[in-house]
Amino acid sequence: MSGEHTTTAGRAPGPTAPEGGSRARVLMWCLWDTGTSAYNAVMLTFVFTVYLTSESFGSTEHTSTLLSVAMTVAGVAIAATAPIIGQRSDTPRSRANFLTVNTVVLVACTALAFFARPEPAFLVFGVALVALGSVAQEFATVSYNAMLPALAGPHRMGKVSGWGWGAGYVGGIFALAFVLFGFVTPGFLGIPTAGALNYRSVALFSAAWILVFCLPLMLAARSMPFRAYDGEIHDEAAGTAPLMRTDALPVTPPAPRQRGILGAYAELFLTIAGLWRVSRATVFFLISSAVYRDGLAGIFTFGGVLAAGTFGFSLTEVIMFAVAANLIAALGAFVGGALDDAVGPRAVITGSLVGVLLAGSVLLFWSGKPAFWVCGLALCLFVGPAQAASRTYLGRLIPPGRDGEIYGLYATTGRAVSFMAPGLFGLFVSVMGAQIWGVVGIMVVVAAGLLLLLLTPRPPEGFTTAQV
Repeated sequence: MSGEHTTTAGRAPGPTAPEGGSRARVLMWCLWDTGTSAYNAVMLTFVFTVYLTSESFGSTEHTSTLLSVAMTVAGVAIAATAPIIGQRSDTPRSRANFLTVNTVVLVACTALAFFARPEPAFLVFGVALVALGSVAQEFATVSYNAMLPALAGPHRMGKVSGWGWGAGYVGGIFALAFVLFGFVTPGFLGIPTAGALNYRSVALFSAAWILVFCLPLMLAARSMPFRAYDGEIHDEAAGTAPLMRTDALPVTPPAPRQRGILGAYAELFLTIAGLWRVSRATVFFLISSAVYRDGLAGIFTFGGVLAAGTFGFSLTEVIMFAVAANLIAALGAFVGGALDDAVGPRAVITGSLVGVLLAGSVLLFWSGKPAFWVCGLALCLFVGPAQAASRTYLGRLIPPGRDGEIYGLYATTGRAVSFMAPGLFGLFVSVMGAQIWGVVGIMVVVAAGLLLLLLTPRPPEGFTTAQV
């Protein structure tokens, strides 16, 4: 990437056409998030990993340790290779291929988990599938996120991103509700519990859910709008190329992709150096968003733990809260997406993080179940828009032709600091002697991310397509 850049500002506008992709293709894009959310909610968080760490596979300490090690290895693999995967997907054909192949791998890993019988000999098999599936999902998400700038266009990016996040929340909670009431209890499907058949069948259901909702985007991936190096958005399916020009985007001249792993990493470091010269705002935002996104993730990670351990929620009440929390987070993402396009993602993120800190502060000093319902749902309301606006903030900063590579860095930086919220949660619980004080640890991470965001410089004039 050159340290100098030009913009398309002042050039004649392109053909009059709808901005970005059609409603049908935006719907396909959102449905992909609906599909993969089942993996997060059912396989990783609430059901299948709980099954894998049960006494059927060995002692709790052994199973939990093995799962932790496997997920750590998966996280390191993602952090080390996501930018390279994104770099290699910065052409229309390769982006479609990466999304499709990794989604297929995710479906296959999920379905094969059915064969993880409740015996110690199958523990490594089951854990390996879950870890590999999480890697495939993250790689596919890099390509998925990279579609956003061209699909939405600069003036409705917030709305489209918000609808995608919201669709993911809604899809996850409906998939989880069906699993819990259809399979687990053993449920209305009446699947036998012998050999944990009901739990293992959850894997087949999740694989089918992912495939059904992700298939439309997989089939249409090659025809999705694509943002080229010259700032033009090409849409072959609409019969117009270019469909539109993005205003005030830097034109990055196409550089030959170096071959081999070492060459790819060399090119990646050149990209980072170029970003530092051209727009340090992008680099600062990658760092600040990684910090506060870890804090936001901690809210969902430890929400159920706090509900049961500190506020006395029963398992049924925890499930009810999980349903409400995801629906509220979806609502926040929808509303935040509209605000994003109106006032800019930076304002939405800042307001959301302030809201998180206020709700968390009240929760520290208000006891009883009503307190957790009110403050917990308030926290979730602010998480959705902060996550959705973070994706659009970066999308407005990425130079044309580098969408996959920079969204890969987005995944890498997030993984690099993913220890902060869990670590500080545990530290404050240990030091203060009560679980509720773990909230302070999460708030410290969110506050640190907010401070870094406020210190993030504004991007150079002409570098972005909308107010950030």
